[in-house]
Amino acid sequence: MKKIEAIIKPFKLDEVREALSDIGITGMTVTEVKGFGRQKGHTELYRGAEYVVDFLPKAKLEVIVSDDRVEAAIEAIVKAAHTGKIGDGKIFVSPVEHVVRIRTGETNDEAI
Repeated sequence: MKKIEAIIKPFKLDEVREALSDIGITGMTVTEVKGFGRQKGHTELYRGAEYVVDFLPKAKLEVIVSDDRVEAAIEAIVKAAHTGKIGDGKIFVSPVEHVVRIRTGETNDEAI
Protein backbone atom coordinates (compact mmCIF):
# COMPACT_ATOMS: atom_id res chain seq x y z
CA MET A 1 0.00 0.00 0.00
CA LYS A 2 1.06 3.57 -0.67
CA LYS A 3 0.03 6.97 0.60
CA ILE A 4 -0.25 9.57 -2.15
CA GLU A 5 -0.09 13.18 -1.04
CA ALA A 6 -0.83 15.80 -3.67
CA ILE A 7 -0.44 19.53 -3.17
CA ILE A 8 -2.58 21.22 -5.82
CA LYS A 9 -4.24 24.52 -6.67
CA PRO A 10 -7.53 24.76 -4.73
CA PHE A 11 -9.68 25.42 -7.80
CA LYS A 12 -8.52 22.08 -9.27
CA LEU A 13 -9.76 20.03 -6.31
CA ASP A 14 -13.15 19.06 -7.78
CA GLU A 15 -11.55 17.97 -11.07
CA VAL A 16 -8.99 15.83 -9.22
CA ARG A 17 -11.68 14.29 -7.00
CA GLU A 18 -13.75 13.41 -10.09
CA ALA A 19 -10.72 11.96 -11.89
CA LEU A 20 -9.92 9.72 -8.92
CA SER A 21 -13.58 8.72 -8.56
CA ASP A 22 -13.65 7.75 -12.26
CA ILE A 23 -10.90 5.18 -11.63
CA GLY A 24 -12.60 3.84 -8.51
CA ILE A 25 -10.76 5.75 -5.79
CA THR A 26 -13.34 7.43 -3.58
CA GLY A 27 -11.81 7.72 -0.10
CA MET A 28 -9.59 10.72 0.48
CA THR A 29 -8.70 13.40 2.97
CA VAL A 30 -8.43 17.04 1.93
CA THR A 31 -6.81 19.82 3.92
CA GLU A 32 -6.56 23.52 3.13
CA VAL A 33 -2.89 24.43 3.41
CA LYS A 34 -0.60 27.32 2.54
CA GLY A 35 2.85 27.18 1.07
CA PHE A 36 5.16 28.02 -1.76
CA GLY A 37 7.81 26.44 -3.91
CA ARG A 38 9.37 28.03 -6.96
CA GLN A 39 6.39 30.37 -7.08
CA LYS A 40 7.80 32.24 -4.07
CA GLY A 41 4.57 34.11 -3.39
CA HIS A 42 3.61 37.38 -5.01
CA THR A 43 3.07 41.08 -4.31
CA GLU A 44 -0.39 42.58 -3.86
CA LEU A 45 -1.69 46.10 -3.49
CA TYR A 46 -4.05 46.93 -0.60
CA ARG A 47 -5.24 50.50 -0.01
CA GLY A 48 -2.30 51.87 -1.91
CA ALA A 49 0.31 49.86 -0.01
CA GLU A 50 2.24 46.97 -1.48
CA TYR A 51 2.70 43.83 0.57
CA VAL A 52 4.15 40.41 -0.09
CA VAL A 53 2.02 37.28 0.13
CA ASP A 54 4.60 34.62 0.99
CA PHE A 55 2.31 31.64 1.47
CA LEU A 56 -0.20 30.82 -1.23
CA PRO A 57 -3.41 28.85 -0.64
CA LYS A 58 -3.19 25.21 -1.72
CA ALA A 59 -5.19 22.03 -1.23
CA LYS A 60 -3.50 18.92 0.15
CA LEU A 61 -5.11 15.67 -0.92
CA GLU A 62 -4.20 12.39 0.82
CA VAL A 63 -5.26 8.99 -0.45
CA ILE A 64 -4.17 5.44 0.39
CA VAL A 65 -4.13 2.97 -2.50
CA SER A 66 -2.95 -0.57 -3.12
CA ASP A 67 0.39 -0.89 -4.89
CA ASP A 68 -1.22 -1.83 -8.22
CA ARG A 69 -3.31 1.40 -8.30
CA VAL A 70 -0.51 3.90 -7.60
CA GLU A 71 0.40 4.74 -11.20
CA ALA A 72 -3.25 5.11 -12.26
CA ALA A 73 -3.92 7.44 -9.31
CA ILE A 74 -0.84 9.57 -10.05
CA GLU A 75 -1.78 9.79 -13.72
CA ALA A 76 -5.35 10.86 -12.85
CA ILE A 77 -4.12 13.55 -10.44
CA VAL A 78 -1.54 14.93 -12.88
CA LYS A 79 -4.03 15.05 -15.74
CA ALA A 80 -6.73 16.77 -13.67
CA ALA A 81 -4.51 19.21 -11.74
CA HIS A 82 -2.33 20.33 -14.66
CA THR A 83 -2.64 23.94 -15.85
CA GLY A 84 0.84 24.31 -17.31
CA LYS A 85 1.55 27.30 -15.08
CA ILE A 86 3.94 27.60 -12.17
CA GLY A 87 2.44 26.39 -8.89
CA ASP A 88 0.53 23.37 -10.26
CA GLY A 89 1.83 21.41 -7.28
CA LYS A 90 3.63 18.22 -6.37
CA ILE A 91 2.83 14.59 -5.64
CA PHE A 92 4.57 12.57 -2.94
CA VAL A 93 4.31 8.78 -2.60
CA SER A 94 5.17 7.00 0.66
CA PRO A 95 4.89 3.39 1.80
CA VAL A 96 2.11 2.49 4.26
CA GLU A 97 2.83 -0.39 6.60
CA HIS A 98 -0.54 -1.02 8.17
CA VAL A 99 -4.15 0.18 7.89
CA VAL A 100 -7.06 -0.62 10.20
CA ARG A 101 -10.70 0.29 9.58
CA ILE A 102 -11.91 1.22 13.05
CA ARG A 103 -15.58 0.34 12.48
CA THR A 104 -15.05 -3.25 11.29
CA GLY A 105 -11.51 -4.11 12.33
CA GLU A 106 -10.59 -4.89 8.71
CA THR A 107 -6.91 -4.47 7.98
CA ASN A 108 -4.65 -3.46 5.10
CA ASP A 109 -6.11 -3.81 1.57
CA GLU A 110 -9.56 -4.73 2.92
CA ALA A 111 -9.55 -1.52 4.97
CA ILE A 112 -8.91 0.88 2.09
